[in-house]
Amino acid sequence: MTYKMNLHPSPFMLIKQKKKDIEMRLLTKERENISTGDYIVFTNNETKEVIEVEVRKVTRFKDFKQLYKSFPKERLGYSTIEIANPDDMLLYYKEEDIERNGVIAIEIEYLKGEKNNETNI
Repeated sequence: MTYKMNLHPSPFMLIKQKKKDIEMRLLTKERENISTGDYIVFTNNETKEVIEVEVRKVTRFKDFKQLYKSFPKERLGYSTIEIANPDDMLLYYKEEDIERNGVIAIEIEYLKGEKNNETNI
């Protein structure tokens, strides 16, 4: 299955440059079926450029605090000199939605091109 997701320019470029290999998202009904071997086509919110990744592993967490503790910050898109703060995700998701749904870490590998069977999430 191929899913479509939008990304802000910075994480988009980090994935494209193979500097970020974990995408963090709120766990929603549409995302609960993402699994190893699936594909995600990310669209840059500003430029509309697309990149494709293959899903290597999906891990569920209660919240972003647990997720952040489980991976090196560089895999999440932070540089070695940045402070990785799970509260950064509150820019994208409401705390009550995180508490209600949980979150997922999608471990990915950058590819090129698009696949069929796409689902927007």
